[in-house]
Amino acid sequence: MCRPPIWPYCFLPLLLVSLVSPALSSEPDWIEIRSPHFSVVTDAGEKRGRDAAFHFEQMRAVFGALMVKAKVTLPTPLQIVAFRNTKEMREFAPLFKGKPIQVAGLFMGNADRCFILLDMSVEEPWRVVFHEYAHQLMNGNISGEIQPWFEEGFAEYFSTIKVVGKEAQVGLLSDVDVQILRQSGMMKIVDLFSVRHNSSTYNESGDHRSVFYAESWLVMHYLYDQNLVPKAGAYLDAADQPGVSVEQAIQQGFGTSAGELNKDILRYWATGNWKFFRLPMPAGIESAGYIAKPLAMPDAKAVLADMHLHSPDYQEKAVAEFEEVLKLQPDNPAALRGLGYAYLMKRDFPRAGVYFTKATQHDSNDPRVLYYSGLLAQMEGGQAFGGGATQLALVQKNLEKSIALDPEFADAYSVLAFTYMSEGNNAQALNTMGKAVVLNPGNEQYRFNLAQLYLANQKVDPALAILEQLKNSSNPGVSAKASQSLTQAQAFKQTMLEGQRSGTPIARQPSTEATAASPPIFDPEQTAQKDLPPVRFLKGKVTAVDCSAPPGAVLTVLAGAKTWKLQVKDSGHVVVIGADNFSCAWKDQSVAVNYRATGETNGDVVSVEVQ
Repeated sequence: MCRPPIWPYCFLPLLLVSLVSPALSSEPDWIEIRSPHFSVVTDAGEKRGRDAAFHFEQMRAVFGALMVKAKVTLPTPLQIVAFRNTKEMREFAPLFKGKPIQVAGLFMGNADRCFILLDMSVEEPWRVVFHEYAHQLMNGNISGEIQPWFEEGFAEYFSTIKVVGKEAQVGLLSDVDVQILRQSGMMKIVDLFSVRHNSSTYNESGDHRSVFYAESWLVMHYLYDQNLVPKAGAYLDAADQPGVSVEQAIQQGFGTSAGELNKDILRYWATGNWKFFRLPMPAGIESAGYIAKPLAMPDAKAVLADMHLHSPDYQEKAVAEFEEVLKLQPDNPAALRGLGYAYLMKRDFPRAGVYFTKATQHDSNDPRVLYYSGLLAQMEGGQAFGGGATQLALVQKNLEKSIALDPEFADAYSVLAFTYMSEGNNAQALNTMGKAVVLNPGNEQYRFNLAQLYLANQKVDPALAILEQLKNSSNPGVSAKASQSLTQAQAFKQTMLEGQRSGTPIARQPSTEATAASPPIFDPEQTAQKDLPPVRFLKGKVTAVDCSAPPGAVLTVLAGAKTWKLQVKDSGHVVVIGADNFSCAWKDQSVAVNYRATGETNGDVVSVEVQ
């Protein structure tokens, strides 16, 4: 997910475009380099293209080494484009007062596609894009909303990494951040930790935001140098608890007062004794063996038009660029797909459908056009191309094929879950939406959808637990929707309980919002229930699983300084997110558990999220 950075290089896409780019007037030769995990399209020559792919393979490996159990796959497909010179790069740079700003690297994207753009004529184009690449990797690993100082601090820390020979140098200084702090000073640690994604400090350009980013980098550097990252994790867990102030969370997590922590960081800054460490590069990262193939000019132009389609400043160019490609090659699948997506975003569904159908006819194994066809059906309320059960079955088939071709694409799972729900297959929808959350746990919309599908599957308590967390989101839209849905779900549960006691049949409940973003709430389970204690939440590590009395099981979970014994009534039917099934072999496994307390360190499991 894009975040507002120090430099304006992160953008969210909207719609459309016109005219052929002047950058193509010299008709350069374009090639595609495919490494094991990346695709680089470039006109800077094969050597520079291989160099770009190799840099990203290195950074991917470094992230995996820094975050030992982290996933290093991206939840959104990524295309890297490396330009041979600054003039070409400027054709895609964001505009300020009508003129392109100067950037060496650029990141832009949406749920369907992300792009990284590089100017290969400058010496170091990497840092800007590695900052955003770190965000993408974190989105695929961290569940829930992360405090901005930690998120941006890690991205800045990650962005300075350099690979020299067979080792990575981690923790190098950020000259820009050092200069900002020397000129503008620092904010108090409590103020830094209090910044949220909707805070003016985070969103409004100026000195305050610059200091926020620079100080976030410094604090992350301090945490790594002083081996305090685990205590930072404990702080974040404490800060997530309702009613806990920043000062209290600092005391609980770091074991010191906010004032003392502030003094420690100022002393660290004053000494200038900042460390960096060397990390041996994992074996198997080779620059040789990559596949290089020339790109025909229509294919290269289609890639560039697609980037314009995903940039708010150039959307009036993309449609005409795609149409120009079709004049050169009427059956170009990428241009047909791009025009379909452009019309889809304009909500011109009939024209979008025509182009997607043509694109599929020319390339039936393109996961993106298969996904777009499903997205079209979702936006039309499940009734694409004339609608009906037969068409929904075709959409389902296309989405399942898209996922088979690209199994790491989170949004394809989300759209497929909506398709299953539209067909009345709520159990399959729940399972599929859970996979989207596993691939992109930082996406709050996915988690909201998952809560709705729990309700559709008569699993009220896991839904309530998710909505309780989302109502505290710093995103006003997510918070409002979660609060509304939480109120309705709580009222519906109470009505259900009262109906069970009186024997009165329970009427179907209206949906909170008849859209894919908020699937309807179906009848909850109509079995007799007693008044139950509230669902609580804890994060920790499974140290043992006792399955000696099936179908029940006992999870031993270490959370902070406490060891919990959590009962699972039926291990074959307990709700599990992040894994296919409950496992008696879990050990040293990080989990998030929703439970009902039965004692000081005992409880009954409602759901388990494997992390």
